[in-house]
Amino acid sequence: MAAGEQLRKRRSGRWHTIYSLISTAIEELALAALLLWVMPAFGVQVPVWGVVAVLACFTVYACVMYRIGHPTVLYGDVTGPEAIVGSIGTVETVQPEIFIKVQGELWKASCPDGELKVGEEVTVTDIEGLSLTVSRKHA
Repeated sequence: MAAGEQLRKRRSGRWHTIYSLISTAIEELALAALLLWVMPAFGVQVPVWGVVAVLACFTVYACVMYRIGHPTVLYGDVTGPEAIVGSIGTVETVQPEIFIKVQGELWKASCPDGELKVGEEVTVTDIEGLSLTVSRKHA
């Protein structure tokens, strides 16, 4: 991984954390204002322990959502033909050339593992131009 890409990931992760903290604080303040000032105006009184409980539950929810979402910020974008590497395909033809179906498309392929049979599942290991290199799918 290039140094520039590592720096970009660190920065985007840092900004995601800062944004999460700021937005959670604003949401907590808005929720507290709703419970302490808006609802009493409509005749609904929420005891202090109820406000504390609601804010504590929201804080736990925000922490869980942060833990779930944060790793996705650090993923690199995989687009283009390279995204097919690691996919599972099925051998469609072997004569005169090997063609496999991967993600609904037919691709010309080669297999250094030897002979393949029609219907056999394979894993894409590399792509060069419009030709794939595949290997037998390991169970």
